[in-house]
Amino acid sequence: MKLTDFFGLLGGLALFLYGMQMMSSGLEAAAGNKMKRILERLTANRFLGVLVGAGVTAVIQSSSATTVMVVGFVNSGMMTLRQAVWIIMGANIGTTITGQLIALDIGAIAPLIAFIGVALIIFLKSPKVHNYGLIVAGLGVLFLGMEMMSSSMMPLRDSEAFVGLMTKFSNPVLGILAGAVFTAIIQSSSASVGILQALASNGLIGLPSAVFVLFGQNIGTCITAVLASIGTSRNAKRTTIIHLTFNMIGTVIFTTVCILTPLTALVESWTPTNVAAQIANMHTLFNIVTTVLLIPFGNYLASFAERVLPDKKEETLEGMHLEFIRPVDTKRENHIGTSAIVLTGVRKEVGRMLQMTKENVSLSFDAVLESSSELLKKVDEKEEYIDFLNKEICKYISKVIVNETNRKDAKYMSALFKVCGNLERIGDHATNLCEYTQMMGEKGISFSQTEMDEIRQMKEASLSALNILSDIEKGDKELVKRIEKAEQQIDDMTEMFRQGQIDRMQQGRQDEEVSILYSEMLTDFERIGDHILNIGQEMGLGKVGA
Repeated sequence: MKLTDFFGLLGGLALFLYGMQMMSSGLEAAAGNKMKRILERLTANRFLGVLVGAGVTAVIQSSSATTVMVVGFVNSGMMTLRQAVWIIMGANIGTTITGQLIALDIGAIAPLIAFIGVALIIFLKSPKVHNYGLIVAGLGVLFLGMEMMSSSMMPLRDSEAFVGLMTKFSNPVLGILAGAVFTAIIQSSSASVGILQALASNGLIGLPSAVFVLFGQNIGTCITAVLASIGTSRNAKRTTIIHLTFNMIGTVIFTTVCILTPLTALVESWTPTNVAAQIANMHTLFNIVTTVLLIPFGNYLASFAERVLPDKKEETLEGMHLEFIRPVDTKRENHIGTSAIVLTGVRKEVGRMLQMTKENVSLSFDAVLESSSELLKKVDEKEEYIDFLNKEICKYISKVIVNETNRKDAKYMSALFKVCGNLERIGDHATNLCEYTQMMGEKGISFSQTEMDEIRQMKEASLSALNILSDIEKGDKELVKRIEKAEQQIDDMTEMFRQGQIDRMQQGRQDEEVSILYSEMLTDFERIGDHILNIGQEMGLGKVGA
C-alpha cells in the first residue's frame, strides 16, 4: 500500500465523518427546539420511541450522534431514563441504513446527490431550504468519502501481511475486540461498518470473519456517548450504560448463534454475489432482532443501570446559583438537540426569575400594608438574587445565541434576553415600594384608610398581571391580549387613584409628605405594568420559536 493510498484512506474517512457532521448540523438547524416537542409527544410509547430513534438516526446516519443527543436530554431533565431506552434502541436500527445504502452502491450517484444539496444551498434563498440542502449535501459527501476509502484499499489485496491479519478475525474474541477498538477510535460505527464493507468488497475478508468484527463495532460505537456523559448527571451516565448493555447483550447472543448455527451461511445465501450486502444484512438483522428481544425488558435495562450507578446524596447548592442552565460548549457540543437543551434551560431559569419577581412584588406591597420595615431585608436579599439571575442568564444567552442556527429559536432566545431585563426592572420597582415603608417610619407618617384600600387593589392588579405571564409556556394564543388588558387596567387605576389624590390635596385632607410618597408609589405601580406589557409583547413575538 503506497503512501498516497494511505492518504486517500484518511481523506475518505475525513469526508465520511464530515458528511455526517453536515447532516447533523442541517437537522439541528431545521428542527431546533422542535426536536424537544417531537420527543415529548412520542417517547411515552415505547414503539413510537423506537421509531423516532430510528428515524432521526436514519437522517443523520449516526447512532452516536443520536445517543449523545439523548444523553444531553436526560442530563437536562428533558427526558426520563426510561424514555431514553426506546430512543437508543431505535438509534441502533437507524444506523444500519448507511450499510444498506453502501450495499446498493449508492456511491455511484454520490456526486449528483452532493451537487443537488449544494445547489439548494447556493441557488435558493430560503433558510429552511438551506438546512435541507445541508442534509442532502452531507449525504453526498459521506458517500464520496466511502468511495475514496474503498478505492484506497484495493492495493491491500496484494499485501500478504494484511490478508493474514484479516484471517485472524475468524477468532470471535479477536474479531470483536478489533471491531470495538477501531470504532472507538474513529467514534462512528457507520464509518467502521463502511470500511468493513469496503474490505469485504475487495476480497480481503469474508462474512464468517466479518461478523465478529461487526458485532464488536456495535460495542465500540458506545464510546462516543460515554465521553459525552463525562461530567453529566447520574441519569445521563446511566443512559450510556443502557446503550452499552444493549449492544453487549446483542453481541453475546449473535456470537453464540453464529458459532452454533448456520446463521452466517443463511445470510450469505440471501445475496451470494454481494458481500457488502451480506454485511449490511447481518448488521440490520443484529439490531432489529436485539431490539425485538429487548423491548419487553426496556424498563429492566433502566433498572439495571440504576443498580450499576445507584443514587448518591446530591450536594445541595447554597447561595445564589443557576438551577436549570448547565454549561454547554457549543463549539464542541454542536450535536443535534443542543438547541432544545439550551432553550429549555433558559426558559426554566427565566421562569424561576419570574417567580422570584412575583414574590418580591407581593412582599413589597405587604411591607407597605403592614408598615413592616422587617420585610425590607427579605426584599433586598431576593432583589439581589434577581439581579444575579439577570446577569448570569443574559451572559449565557449572549454566549450561546451566536451558535443558534435555527432562526425561530434565535428570535425566541432574543426575546428571553429582553424578558430578563424587564423582570429585573420590575424587581427594582418592588424594592422602591418597600423602601417607602422605611421612609414613612422615619418621618412618622402613614397612609389613610382610602389609600390603604387603593394599595391593596394595586397589589391585586400587579400580581394578577404577573400571573398571566406564568401562562407563557402553555402557548396561550390570547396571551398578549390578556396582558394588554391587564396593563390597561393598571393604567386606568393609576389615573383614577392619582385623580383621587389630587382631590384630597385640594380639600386639604392629605399631608404633603404622604402625598409625595403616594405619588411615587403610583409611578412605580404604573411602571410595573409597563414592564409586564413589554414582557408579554416580547413573548408574543418570540413564542413562535418556543
